[in-house]
Amino acid sequence: MTESESPRISHPRILVLGVQPGTPPFRIMEIDGEMVGEAKAITDVLEYAAAYGITVDDLDDPDVVRWVGGDKLTWHPR
Repeated sequence: MTESESPRISHPRILVLGVQPGTPPFRIMEIDGEMVGEAKAITDVLEYAAAYGITVDDLDDPDVVRWVGGDKLTWHPR
């Protein structure tokens, strides 16, 4: 298999990790590989992105945001 035939692996600038227990629960966010804070809601993800100059038009675009341990609607531990 050549490089052009291999599956595409995206490396989005924004990484939102799995839900952590807390009051309220939160998700750790990374931008460009650096931890930037705790997101407690989807609006926090957008605010952190904006603070780093990233415009997010589609939170479901894997080239923009990688959601780990759930999607954009997962904000409580399973």
